Amino acid sequence: MKSIEELLEGATRTLAMRSSRRGVLGRLGRLLAISAASAPLLPISRSAQAAPSQNDQSCDYWKYCSVDGFLCSCCGGSSTQCPPGTEPSKVSWVGTCRNAADGKDYLVSYNDCCGSTGCGRCMCNSNVGDRPGYSMATHNDINWCMGNGDSTIYHCTVSLIVGQM
Repeated sequence: MKSIEELLEGATRTLAMRSSRRGVLGRLGRLLAISAASAPLLPISRSAQAAPSQNDQSCDYWKYCSVDGFLCSCCGGSSTQCPPGTEPSKVSWVGTCRNAADGKDYLVSYNDCCGSTGCGRCMCNSNVGDRPGYSMATHNDINWCMGNGDSTIYHCTVSLIVGQM
């Protein structure tokens, strides 16, 4: 009777004679891709996104910590998209806001939406981290629509999470 080692050696030699390295690697890659696609996804943290219980039409919303203007979420847009008929400013200011839900700081870009008369609803003036006018990138009292050519009229402001600090 043959030992297990001899049986395994014979099976391995037979497999090696009947297949190439590229063929084995190709089959292994396909097996890996299929198994990865069928494996359940790992849980991920979605705390950087707005929780349903938070009101993006309130100045108390955490990512509005450095906003100065009308909230686009009250003006026909959302907290991240300009309303129809307006376009985002080509330049913006940034702030760092703390999300109390996860205790992390996020870099938030504030873009003015330009091209229509001022919205007039949900005015917020949160100056956390605001700097004097000579520090333009962190100053929120500028009409950032001036860089848009013909669309220089301010309408409202959106806030986009750029990254985590």
